[in-house]
Order: sequence, then C-alpha cells, then structure tokens
Amino acid sequence: MKKQGIAEVISQFRGRMDETGFTSRQKTVMTHLSQCHTPVLGGRLKACDHCGHAHLMWYSCRNSHCPQCTHSKRERWILSRKEDLLPVGYFHMVFTLPHDLNPLCLQHPGEIYNLLFQSVWKTMQAFGQKSLGAQTGMVAVLHTWGQNISLHPHIHCLVPAGGLTPQGKWRRAKAKGKYLYPVKALSKMFRGKFTDGLQKLHERGTIKLDEPIDLSQKHLHPLYRRKWVVYAKKPVRGSEHVVEYLGRYVNRVAIANSRIKKVDEKEVVFSWKDYRTGKQHVTPLNGKTFLRRWLMHVLPAGFVKVRHYGILSCHNKKRALHVARQYFKQPSPESSPKEPWYVIFEQRYGHSPFLCPECKEGLMGVVEVYPPIRDGPQKRKAA
Repeated sequence: MKKQGIAEVISQFRGRMDETGFTSRQKTVMTHLSQCHTPVLGGRLKACDHCGHAHLMWYSCRNSHCPQCTHSKRERWILSRKEDLLPVGYFHMVFTLPHDLNPLCLQHPGEIYNLLFQSVWKTMQAFGQKSLGAQTGMVAVLHTWGQNISLHPHIHCLVPAGGLTPQGKWRRAKAKGKYLYPVKALSKMFRGKFTDGLQKLHERGTIKLDEPIDLSQKHLHPLYRRKWVVYAKKPVRGSEHVVEYLGRYVNRVAIANSRIKKVDEKEVVFSWKDYRTGKQHVTPLNGKTFLRRWLMHVLPAGFVKVRHYGILSCHNKKRALHVARQYFKQPSPESSPKEPWYVIFEQRYGHSPFLCPECKEGLMGVVEVYPPIRDGPQKRKAA
C-alpha cells in the first residue's frame, strides 16, 4: 500500500534530515506514523460471506498524532459529552498565547502547555465566583497549530452559561449580548494568571526567561504589551451542536491527510484556510521545512490535551450533574456502557462497518491474520 499524507512526507524526507535536534518522542512518533497501515504492524485478510470479495487490511499505529487513528476516539467523546449536557446555554471560548512565547513552547512544551491550561481555568473559575457566586465548569482542548501548521498554541473551551451554588441551585450567567463575560476583562486576567505562573516557573528554575518578570511592575514587561486574544461567542444553535462542533477539535491533529495534496522529492503541497479573509490557499513548501514545522506539534509522552474542570471534572461531575438535574427537574440519562467502535460506527452512519463494499449484502469477516514483521517500537499501543 502506498503511503499517503503525513506518512508519505515522513518517508520521503526524514532520511535526508539531521535528527540531532529531534527529541526521542518526535523520533518515536515519526516511526509510528510511517508504519501505520503497513505490513510492519501486521494485519488481517477479510472476505465477504456472501460474494467472496476479499480485502487485506494492515493494522493502525494508534498514535494520538496520527490523522488515520483518531476517528473512533472522537466519536466516543462526542457521545459521552452529550450525556453531560444540561438544559442551559453553552459558550465556545478560545484562549490564545502571544507568539512571543513560541520559543518557550518549543523548549518546554509540557510546562508551558500545563500552565496554559491552569491559567485558563483559574480565569474562568475567578469570573464564575465573582459574577455568579457559583462553581462553573469547563471542557478544554489544546491545539498548538494554525492552519498553515505554524506554531499557534491555543485552547478551545466549552463552558456552560452558569454555575452551581453551594446550596445546590443553578445560577444562570447574565451574558450580555453574545459574550459570556467581558472579553477585555477575561484577556487581562488570563494574561495576569499566565505571566504570574511563568515567573514562578522561572524562579523555581524549571524554565529560564531571557527577561524575568518583576511581579510588582509586570505591566512594564514586553509580554504585557502584547495582545492576549480571547474569543468568547455564544453558539448560534443548540448545545448539542456545540458538542459536535467542539468534538471536531478533540483528537484532532496538526494537519489532516486530505489537506496534503502532493508530495514529491522536493516539496509538499498542502491546502489551508486563512480565517481572516475566509479564503482557501494551496501552498508549496520545502519538504524538510514542512516536516520540521509539523514536528513542533508533537506533544510530550503522556500529555493530556483534553481536560475537564469544575463541575465537569472527573472528580466532581457525577455529584454536580446529579444536583443540577434535580434543580432543573431533568431526568438523569441512562448510563451507556462503553460501546465497541463498530456499534458507534453503526449508530453514526446507519450501517455496519463490516458491510461488504462490493455486494452491499454480506459481511466482511477475518479469514487470515498476519503477525507483525518484527518486534520493537512499532508495537501497536496507544501513544
């Protein structure tokens, strides 16, 4: 099978690059993706029980950075989040780091992105307490890329328009117009929380700032003169639409294979959208430059890029949602077991994933299994 998309880019250009500056994690991810759906990982031969049509399928790598391996995780996430919905409005919010911090993101991705999550939640928590006197919640998803796969770290959030008081009452947010909270005030607090945390990391020796932040005069620091972008717009349609919308961001990767239009021995041609103008572009880029750019988005091993906070956190969610539903007189949804991927597929698309693509009547079943070619880092496990 001919490699496609990012796997083809890795196969074409990795061998021509000096890997001295690559992290072990980046090397592992490249290896996994280049082996996805190849004989290296093994596979199985499937045949139709009606017409005999046969199809050889090689196993996937399951790496979280692989554009071929995220679909079923995303569908499962959407279903589980719909079970958490309350009969309230929901807001989609985005918090973006200034690009001045990009060098630190590359040097200390784990520390900086953890601080980004913490700063966003502390900001939302503070506004919830001040405006509502209640505990709110948040589902947050980290993206590190822009459409042209440049480094553009930002967090997408799904936030309910209200919160739960200690007395078990739901207090609705008094959203003015399309915004949950004043955007300028959110931006200022987000900036303050993040820069405070950044200086503390510097003082502990975790990171090194070229220009430390004097917390008593931090308004004089260059970071305070940058624009800290916060987008907070109420969704036009219902809350389920927001879950579907945010679900598109969950387990997303820096670039989908469908956007890689051509790979040759010199360059990669890919499509991207300029959201400022709404225009689509097709851009050629030197192959090694493209791969280096893509590698900026490889996260540290074990890093959690989807997180839940407040009344939606794993620790609080069961009790908090039960109390909120009692307040709204809303029946609790039946807890659905973890459905196998093929059940989710059938619910989503209306037919079995095993349906024969030729006769549309029979089901494809496994008739032969092929083991991996060799042991080593290519073993199939989630990463």
